[in-house]
Amino acid sequence: MARYRGPVEKIERRLDADLGLKGERRLNGKSALEKRPFAPGQHGQRRAKLSEYGLQLREKQKAKFMYGVSEKQFRKYFKEAARREGNTGSNLITLIEQRLDNVVYRMGFATTRANARQFTTHGHILVDGQKVNIPSFVVKPGQKIEIKEKSKNNPQIQRALELTNQTGIVDWVDVDKDKAFGIFTRIPTREEVVIPVEERLIVELYSK
Repeated sequence: MARYRGPVEKIERRLDADLGLKGERRLNGKSALEKRPFAPGQHGQRRAKLSEYGLQLREKQKAKFMYGVSEKQFRKYFKEAARREGNTGSNLITLIEQRLDNVVYRMGFATTRANARQFTTHGHILVDGQKVNIPSFVVKPGQKIEIKEKSKNNPQIQRALELTNQTGIVDWVDVDKDKAFGIFTRIPTREEVVIPVEERLIVELYSK
């Protein structure tokens, strides 16, 4: 499945979840989900009761759209999560949290993961001093993520860093906002990752 490039707020309304797809617009209380908290379309205000499969599928869609990964990528993450020791659902979420585009977002260098992915593919991001333009690159604890010197004055990046005064920065990264770099200090626990996804249902879906 190709990456979705349509109106992202329709996705949030359809899935009835704030997936962080609109960044500053969401922070300003202008998101479509707040204004119209029902599914898009003529019959959107009459939400149908979902079947067990429907609930499981919805949780997978939430995770895929939120992190911006394709079905093929998501299935690959699930297989790796299942192969590892421990809870498969928790492993799945913490694996995806290690994606470079997500870490760039978590460090406050972008207002959305989509922006972070774009900054990465356009060559604005360095990992341990080397340019990495692959959004799915797996960041390891201790690695340094920084904005390329020529890109540090990018207005979008500067605005994203300003907004961290409102949103805060997660505990598993250490960021120097003035110098636009951060250290991915450790892999977070599942409890620390606050997202509107019940990964247990995703595990049930793939286990059928």
